[in-house]
Amino acid sequence: MTTEIILRILTNPVAIAAVVLFFGASIFVHELGHYLAARWRGLKIDRFSIGFGPRLFGWRDKQGVEWRVAPIPLGGYVMLPQLADLRGAEGESPETRRSGLPPISYTDKMVVSVAGAVYNVLFALSLACILWVAGTRVYDSMDTTQIGYVLPKVVDRAGNEVPSPASKAGILPGDTILAIDGQRVDDWGDVVTRVTTGSARADAGEPLTRLTVDRGGETLDIAVFPVLSEHETLRIIGFMAAEPVVVDRVFDNSPGQLAGLEQGDQIIAVNGERIYRPDAFIERVNDHPDEGFVLTILREGQTLERFLRPENVVYTQAGDTRPMVGIAFARSYEMRHIDPFTQLRNHVDMTVRVLAALFNPHTNVGVRNLSGPVGIGYALYSLTQIGMRELLAIVVLININLAILNLLPIPVLDGGHMVFATLAKLRGKPLPASFVAAAQSAFMLFFIGIFIYVTFFDTGRVHRNESAIIEQERAAAQRVEPVFTGESMEDVDSADPPTRGDP
Repeated sequence: MTTEIILRILTNPVAIAAVVLFFGASIFVHELGHYLAARWRGLKIDRFSIGFGPRLFGWRDKQGVEWRVAPIPLGGYVMLPQLADLRGAEGESPETRRSGLPPISYTDKMVVSVAGAVYNVLFALSLACILWVAGTRVYDSMDTTQIGYVLPKVVDRAGNEVPSPASKAGILPGDTILAIDGQRVDDWGDVVTRVTTGSARADAGEPLTRLTVDRGGETLDIAVFPVLSEHETLRIIGFMAAEPVVVDRVFDNSPGQLAGLEQGDQIIAVNGERIYRPDAFIERVNDHPDEGFVLTILREGQTLERFLRPENVVYTQAGDTRPMVGIAFARSYEMRHIDPFTQLRNHVDMTVRVLAALFNPHTNVGVRNLSGPVGIGYALYSLTQIGMRELLAIVVLININLAILNLLPIPVLDGGHMVFATLAKLRGKPLPASFVAAAQSAFMLFFIGIFIYVTFFDTGRVHRNESAIIEQERAAAQRVEPVFTGESMEDVDSADPPTRGDP
């Protein structure tokens, strides 16, 4: 990342504090579950660590437990010498060499191992309850499966502009997606997840997505051949969700004002052709800057028609011009109070889908698409600047992720501890300490490698996103408020298409 990007991030201390607070809290809550379960079951506790590696700072409490913060942000651990020989992951202290500690039961091991995930779920549930009371913003564009705009081109993994798969397949704005690859979809999040995690392939091996759509009451099955996106190499089709085209602001003396448009008007058609998203209207203005057109609008349940013609206006300090009609669009949303169990169920479903896609060789989802501490931290940083509701929602998702991932049967993770305990129970005697230590060390090295690999791609995402924001801010700084003269509407008379439905 460039110095400019780093400095830009550092100039928002509130967002950085939120990242440290919520990311750290998620790890702390997980380890607190292990700690409290160990205390409850009477286990000896040597260390409580946030992070792996050598100690950065910490203290020792009256019970002899060392509380520390370590530099490798892969999670944390509670060192329990009776649980298993975990020196490969947690290091060694004089206490771990202590002899004479009584053995613990299989139940003790399972309870302590699963407690971290349980506490993450409880933490997620408590935050979900807050969102239930406070409400969650559900934008119209996410609460639909209707297609609003079909991109003519997309950028593929080689960086080339190619015709979008959606346009090649004949998908049209207004089509409503009923199912993807035979699986029902309920909202746009479902649509995106089903496309990106799809595993279907054509006979030649290229990615394939089967859409079942409703088009004017007729159900159609459409085969689409996704391309892989430029940076993430994930499947993309090239369409966007439908979103009401609602007027939020009308500029003085603009074609929109002179045509009688008002705040709250919903534009539903241009020259009789339905539009389902603001992008379609903007494209129409840009492609035909000198032509007038009739807008069909919906105002308080009444359908009206208004004629207008774009006007070329200056919009930058350098004097650049472009055609405008002088209206700004609103992004509408509904505040919903979603019960906490539905929130958790949705997050579990998403996490399981992504994990299944990750281990399915027929998908295009890979380790490079995962987010590590850098990616998670940046997501928290970004959402802090949007709103507390959005921030809490992703913290809920992060904790569900931590709970599920930690229960995977992999050494170093809690699920691995449970597997070791179960194998020892079946054998009737402890596993060889050398075997456990070797497995822990090997997988710790593996996870460090994954961490470095994922961090490389996380850093690229942060760089691209922040660079785009900086460019947008620079462009915004060069913009000027458009001043309309009304000249484009001066020759509008009875020869022009009439308006009807005037109030």
